[in-house]
Amino acid sequence: MASTDSSAGIMGAMSMPEANSVTTQVEGRPLGLTNLDKPLFATGFTKAEVIDYYVRIAPVMLAHLEGRCITRRRFPEGADGDSFYEKNLPGATPEWVVRQRVDASSVPIDYPLADSPATLVWLANLAALELHTPQWRIDTLTGACASADAPISLEAPDLVRSDRLVVDLDPGPGITMAGSCRAAMLVATELAGLGLIPFVKTSGNKGLQVFAPIEPTAWQLVVEQARAFAQRLASQYPETFVAVMAKERRAERIFVDYLQNQAARNTITPYSLRARPFESVSTPLSWDEVAAVGERDTLSFTAGQVLQRVEEHGDLWHELLDPACAAPLPTLG
Repeated sequence: MASTDSSAGIMGAMSMPEANSVTTQVEGRPLGLTNLDKPLFATGFTKAEVIDYYVRIAPVMLAHLEGRCITRRRFPEGADGDSFYEKNLPGATPEWVVRQRVDASSVPIDYPLADSPATLVWLANLAALELHTPQWRIDTLTGACASADAPISLEAPDLVRSDRLVVDLDPGPGITMAGSCRAAMLVATELAGLGLIPFVKTSGNKGLQVFAPIEPTAWQLVVEQARAFAQRLASQYPETFVAVMAKERRAERIFVDYLQNQAARNTITPYSLRARPFESVSTPLSWDEVAAVGERDTLSFTAGQVLQRVEEHGDLWHELLDPACAAPLPTLG
């Protein structure tokens, strides 16, 4: 992937002698960057490299973040250190960061939204390695347009509408990546038979996630249908899937986590880093790649490999964002 002007400018500033802390600008927005030479992964991958990755992947990643409230998982001491999930904006958030207030269980939360590489740089500087987002966007809400001063109530009937269905496949003990891939292919076949277009990515951790674009639909209805679909999979393929969380039921099975479709839940964003011993990325895949995985194969990609994939193939998930690919939510049970 060719370097953007933002990437070239930031890396130029970070490569200056004794540039462990610098003040720079991204698209005219001032940012102070600190501890740039600090390793955040066991491989030695530094904060400067995390920032560089997010700037270079921004041209494809921002489209998947657009309009979605971001929950961050921050790792101040690196991926192998303590971490915490952060929903509310921290103190000293720059004024230019776009934000949205959400009422979840009557507790107001001010989330950031990413509309520019500058926001990704700001988040990366906070060691927010992982970016998690819900299955709805603020522009799919019913009624009046949302604004930072008009909180979104997640419990209001029919207000928050999902624009995608996620089938989160969580492998239990004994499941290989090849087994996860076979399961994902079954899911894709079932969804396609119901008129949906399935897309697949790695979670960046152990599992795979299958998404399908849908016409904006009340999230409560999406959860109902996702539950029915999980139960359908467990009934039709009992040696492969389970639809209950009980650990004793999950050995050598794949748990279909339909609750990821709840409005208050989040999944890892495409192209986000994950906190692993190496700089793993939640990576969009082609179905040909999934079908070709052998018993001893893995499906894991570093930040550098993902940048190369995008350079060669573009965004494998670009059609997920095309409204023409969204279908009405079918009856999935």
